[in-house]
Amino acid sequence: MAPNLLILGGTTEATALSGAVHQAGLRAVISFAGRVERPVRQPIDRRIGGFGGVEGLVSYLQDQRVTHVIDATHPFAAQMSRNAIAACAQTGMPLIALTRAPWTPVAGDRWQSVPDIPAACAALQGPARRVMLAVGRMHLAEFAPNPQHFYLLRLVDAPASPPPFPDHHVIVSRGPFTTADDKALMQRFEIDCVLSKNAGGKGAYAKIEAARELGLPVTMIDRPDIPPRHEVFSVQDVLDWVAHTGTDRGV
Repeated sequence: MAPNLLILGGTTEATALSGAVHQAGLRAVISFAGRVERPVRQPIDRRIGGFGGVEGLVSYLQDQRVTHVIDATHPFAAQMSRNAIAACAQTGMPLIALTRAPWTPVAGDRWQSVPDIPAACAALQGPARRVMLAVGRMHLAEFAPNPQHFYLLRLVDAPASPPPFPDHHVIVSRGPFTTADDKALMQRFEIDCVLSKNAGGKGAYAKIEAARELGLPVTMIDRPDIPPRHEVFSVQDVLDWVAHTGTDRGV
């Protein structure tokens, strides 16, 4: 059976992979959760929306005769990753994760690591500050208990309703960004601290470098726990894996 790939997308890595599998002439579908209003155009077939949990994903894999699953979701899309692990274990489906190495502090960084969003909210208790809040629009409401701050919000899509902060500024833009531009942005809005998910990779790292150059503290949210799986960090590694992983399972 010829390879028939399901790419769980939503990242720049997934977009790069879809281009590579298209160039290689591989049959593939890229799936988006539907949280971004303007997903990047893809050269392969796409689907949008959830699968309906593990059972729904199992049914999809079987109905569509998928041979390989590539999890190229965001490192914080933990539930989708867990569902993929469970569904592939249940069906015997080969699974690989195309992910990003997490960021680690280097000389000059002033990081406070926190385990999750609630801990990040707790870290913002105290006097008013000017915060660059880089957590995505889905989590903005969770920071409403700290309305004393000014929040700089840079989002891929405009929020459906006004953010729950009396003092804020929204920038709608899609990365990657440069360190020089992010440094200028922080200076323009007189940012005195940055709060960010540990997304890893290069596309969103500019704000971390800018904070370092400006001597600003960063509250860094650790990645959620995901069960062990085969992980790689390059598109070529995925293509090599597909070429050397059998497709004779009869699905």
